[in-house]
Amino acid sequence: MQFKHPELLYALFLLLIPIIVHLFQLRKFKKESFTNVAFLKEVTLQTRKSSQIKKWLTLFTRLGILAAIILAFAQPFFSKKKSLNTKTETVIYLDNSFSMQAKGDKGVLLKRAIQELIEAVPETEKVSLLTNNDIYRNTSIKTIANDLLQLDFSPNQLTYKAALLKSKKLFSKTPSTIKNIVMVSDFQQKKENFEIVNDSLFNINLVQLKPIKTNNISIDTLYISKQNSSNFELTVGINSNENIENIPVAYYNDGNLVSKTAVSSNKNKAIFTIPSKTIVNGKITIEDTSLQFDNRFFFNINEAAKTNILVINEANDSFLKRIYTTNAYNYTVFKSNTLDYNGIDKQNLIVLNELETIPNALITALTAFTKNGGVVIVIPNTKGDIQAYNSFLNRFGFPPFKTLNKTVKQLTTINYSHPIYSDGVFEKQINNFQYPKIKSYFNQNLASNSALLKFEDGKPFLSQKNNVFVFTAALNDGNSNFTDINLIVPTFINIAKQSLNNANLYCTIGNSNTYDVVTKLQQDEIITLEKEAQNIIPQQNYYNNKVSITTNETPIMAGIYHIKNKSKIIENVSYNYNRDESSLNYLDLSTYDKKVSINSSVSQLFETLKNDNAIHAIWKWFVIFALLLLIIEMLILKYLK
Repeated sequence: MQFKHPELLYALFLLLIPIIVHLFQLRKFKKESFTNVAFLKEVTLQTRKSSQIKKWLTLFTRLGILAAIILAFAQPFFSKKKSLNTKTETVIYLDNSFSMQAKGDKGVLLKRAIQELIEAVPETEKVSLLTNNDIYRNTSIKTIANDLLQLDFSPNQLTYKAALLKSKKLFSKTPSTIKNIVMVSDFQQKKENFEIVNDSLFNINLVQLKPIKTNNISIDTLYISKQNSSNFELTVGINSNENIENIPVAYYNDGNLVSKTAVSSNKNKAIFTIPSKTIVNGKITIEDTSLQFDNRFFFNINEAAKTNILVINEANDSFLKRIYTTNAYNYTVFKSNTLDYNGIDKQNLIVLNELETIPNALITALTAFTKNGGVVIVIPNTKGDIQAYNSFLNRFGFPPFKTLNKTVKQLTTINYSHPIYSDGVFEKQINNFQYPKIKSYFNQNLASNSALLKFEDGKPFLSQKNNVFVFTAALNDGNSNFTDINLIVPTFINIAKQSLNNANLYCTIGNSNTYDVVTKLQQDEIITLEKEAQNIIPQQNYYNNKVSITTNETPIMAGIYHIKNKSKIIENVSYNYNRDESSLNYLDLSTYDKKVSINSSVSQLFETLKNDNAIHAIWKWFVIFALLLLIIEMLILKYLK
């Protein structure tokens, strides 16, 4: 029990007054002489005893009346809060991610949550509300009701930990307030664990909205599985957590239906054959009644821009010609003494193939070339000028070459996590393969450089720093059989891709996507991404003959976007939503029940919070109790003889 005016309780000391009056009253029994009769003595004794009982009863009733009146004026009440005057702050996290498209027993989970918030939260109560992409500070539900009713699903979801941290930052810094955090979500299972640390400053309330069905079919991925001179096969991966039969899969190009097939649970892939050299603005669709965001998949096949490759050559370059074929690359060869320096800035990749020396003029030109996005591969000459090579290595931050080691070594270590090898080059890590042999190589300390390939003794064979790749051994047939194994092809092709990173079939919204566009921009011109009414200016860096584009959180809508320079369409690029939310697996919140309050609906939670905040005044009962004691006192005085 708490009191609105606890200072009035000091008046309870007034209860001493009636006690003093009753215990130390001056009135005494008067003695009268009478016949000494035993009967009269007995009557006298009974009268004294009755008088004492009457006085004590009167004392207790008067004490009760006075105490009840004092307590009534102090206004006692019951409440789960510590104090009547404690201010309450509420911050609500409303998850509007794609998984909230699932349907519960009252419709779409997000729409149900919004409706219950509007109905359950008092219109005049100040709250702060955040979603995955918006924040409303110190407002009322009535004020933002229209915004909530128009709230759309967000492709970028906060982690639950980030949402909790953001919620805590929206509170005031007043330490005496009661801070309630309300998290409304389906609490889908994520890669990152949701850990809640006990914090006495915040009351955390979780509202988990669950769908009726957790079955979902989605388009998971898309890739080119086979390719020849006439056509290629486009494989579409379908993901499902239930047995499916004859799910229709349709392929559209420029909005026109091209082909249609069906998949079932025993074959979760659809394959479409597309003629080579076809420019495709494609869309794959399936029919599913569960989540809708993952039923469409956009992709593009543009006219591939050829990568410009310059080989400065003093050795046999036949292995390079076999890799960099004319259908995909513009391959140019110069001797070092006939090199046209003016043509360097037009290249994407330059290979120094076993030069005996590297002139200072070439080092200077390559420095400017790499700063403009160009990539350089250095294949050393075992008989070359080591000082000239070290001047080059020093300019680009590599450790110097030391003595030439003529001991035969095997190439045994592949850095599978390096971008050159991590993107689909190997289906699995290989611990035992036909190790290439190197007869002689330059010793080099690895330092901070990123090694792609290493010898059995841990020394680097191929390392990278920024846009420069350096081999420590010559690749000619007399020194190495590296050019005879399959590893050489993905190594050189993927390095070339870094020099001109053509857009992939598709990009994923929310991920870091980087691709190059071959174009020339005039001063103050910029590249834009456009789709219908959307016009986005992405992060971009302009080099001599290309623009490198990077996107992260934008765009936010899936579809096919035009890459434009002013009104000219250069090519197209497709963006798709991340498929992480397609798997409808949910957290078991019962493991958090000792740290937080868990509820199944927004209405239930706010009814509980309302009851917790409710004040049950009981001063009226003390007034009634005082009146009852007054009546009892009157009855005692009148009828007790």
